[in-house]
Order: sequence, then C-alpha cells, then structure tokens
Amino acid sequence: MNIYVGNLPYNTTDSDLEQIFAAHGSVDRAKVIIDRNTGRSRGFGFVEMNDDNEGRAAIEAMNGQDMGGRALNVNEARPRT
Repeated sequence: MNIYVGNLPYNTTDSDLEQIFAAHGSVDRAKVIIDRNTGRSRGFGFVEMNDDNEGRAAIEAMNGQDMGGRALNVNEARPRT
C-alpha cells in the first residue's frame, strides 16, 4: 500500500518518516519529496507498506497526529494522473 503523508515539518528526513510508521507495521520505503530547485522538503512524502491491513491501521493511527507542531494529513495515495 502506498500512503501519502502531508503537512510534514520541513526538517523531516526519510528515516524520521520511516521510524514513525514502523511502529504500525513493516515499512518497505519512506520518501520525503524534495524540491529540485531549493533542495528543501516540499512538506509531504510517501510511505510504502507491504501489508494493506498494516497500512490501513497506520493511516488510522497517524492521520491528525502532531509532528513538530503540525497535524499530519495521512491517506492512501492516489495514482498519478
């Protein structure tokens, strides 16, 4: 399952993102999206989890949680159009 994580603090790293989701299941990959021009985080990222049930549990647990003073926006990622 691919999970979108929005409203991340700008200093969040890939490993920070992986750590907070690892508490809810096995994380295959965690990636914070970086702006090509500035080299700074764009404030969102994606987490991939093998097990859909763990992914749904992680979405339920993490959506609205505070991280660095910001409420996370977490949901299943939509395919690119």
